[in-house]
Amino acid sequence: MNDEYDVCIVGAGPVGGILACRLAGAGLRVAIIDRAALPPMEHPDFDGRAYAIAAGSKRVLETAGLWDALPFPAGAIRDIRVSDGRVGRQASPMFLHFDAADVGEEAFGWMVEARSLRMAVNTRLRTLGGVSLFAPAEATVERAEDGATVRVAGGPTLKCRLVVAAEGRGSPLREAAGIAVTRMGYGQTGIVCAIGHELPHNGTALEHFLPSGPFAQLPMAPTEGAPNISAIVWTERTSAASRVLALDDAGFEREVARRLGQYLGAIRLLGRRWSYPLGAMHAHRYYDTRLALVGDAAHGIHPIAGQGLNLGIRDVEALAGLAIAAVEQGADPGAKAVLRRYQLRRRPDNLAMLIATDGLDRLFSNDNRLLRLARGLGIAAVHRVPSLKRAFMRQAMGVLTG
Repeated sequence: MNDEYDVCIVGAGPVGGILACRLAGAGLRVAIIDRAALPPMEHPDFDGRAYAIAAGSKRVLETAGLWDALPFPAGAIRDIRVSDGRVGRQASPMFLHFDAADVGEEAFGWMVEARSLRMAVNTRLRTLGGVSLFAPAEATVERAEDGATVRVAGGPTLKCRLVVAAEGRGSPLREAAGIAVTRMGYGQTGIVCAIGHELPHNGTALEHFLPSGPFAQLPMAPTEGAPNISAIVWTERTSAASRVLALDDAGFEREVARRLGQYLGAIRLLGRRWSYPLGAMHAHRYYDTRLALVGDAAHGIHPIAGQGLNLGIRDVEALAGLAIAAVEQGADPGAKAVLRRYQLRRRPDNLAMLIATDGLDRLFSNDNRLLRLARGLGIAAVHRVPSLKRAFMRQAMGVLTG
C-alpha cells in the first residue's frame, strides 16, 4: 500500500500537531506519526500544567482552527510586574509594570491549560480532512533527493516530499541526519504547578528574579471548584529543588507563598507538581535533505521568558507559509531552496532568544552586590524610557515591530 503526501510530520506533540492542522487546513496532504497513543481525552483531570501563548502565537492557533476549539477558557495576561525580588529579605523597590493597553492590545498573551490544547489538537487531527494519523506507531524514514519514504511498522508505506522532525530535544531524525547541536546546562530544575488563591489576580502576571532563578505567577482562567487560579513556574537550584519537591503539600505551599508574597491571599496546591532539569540547546542546522526541524528538535531555551512553545509556533508559521506557497505554485515544499529560506527566517530569531534568555538567567540568578546594582539601574532605565518599555512589551507579545 502506497500513500502519497506533501508532508509527513514525526511527533504529534503541540508543535507537530499545530503544524499538521495548519498545513491540512490549507489543503495540503499531511501524515502525522507518533510513538504514543493520542487518546480522546474527553474529560481529563486538571493537572496543573499550562502554556503561556503570546498574542502572535494566538493568531497562528486561530488560523489552524485550534483557538476556537479549546474546550476550556484561556486566561488573559493583561499586566506584567517584574521585580528583582529576594526571598527572606525586603523586596527590591526597583520594578517594571507593563500594561497591554499601553500598546493598544487586549493582552500580552493567554494562559492555556495543557489538557485544553491537547484536546483541541487531538480533535482537530481526527476531524480535519487531509490528515492521516498513525499513533501509536513506529516508523523508519528514508530520505533521498527526489523524495522521502516513511514505512509505518505494521502499516502502510508513505511517500512524501518533506519530513518534519517534531519529536523534541532528543530527536532521532536530527541525530540520523548528523546535525550537531550545542548544549548548555544550568544546574537548575524547573518546578511547575498550579495554585488556587483567595484573592483575584485581575489578569496580572508576576515575575520575581531570585538568586536561585526566576519565580513566576501567571494568571489562569477559573476552573470547576477554583474561581482564582494561577500557574507557577519556579526555577530553583537542583539541590534545593530536590528538597522542596520532597515536602508534603503544606510544606510545599509554604515555600510557594514565601516566594510569591501575600498579595493573592491564602493559597493551595491544585493538581500535581511537575519538575524537569533545565538546559538550553540549539541545532547547527535546521534542515537536511527532505528534512526540516521544528520546535524542541531545533532549539530549547531557559523558561525565564516563557517563550519556549511560542518559538515553536513561530517555526510552524514560517515553515507552513513556505510549504503552502510552494504547493500552491506547483513547486516542491521539500526543495532545498524552501528549507534554506525556512532556516534563514527562523534560526536567527531562535538563536537571539537563546542568547537573551541565557544572559538574563546569568544576570539575575545570583546575589552579587554589583550585579544587583546594575539590575536595578537597568530596570529603572527601562521604566523611564517609554519607547524602550514599549519595545519590551511588543517582544513579550510576539509581535514584530519592523
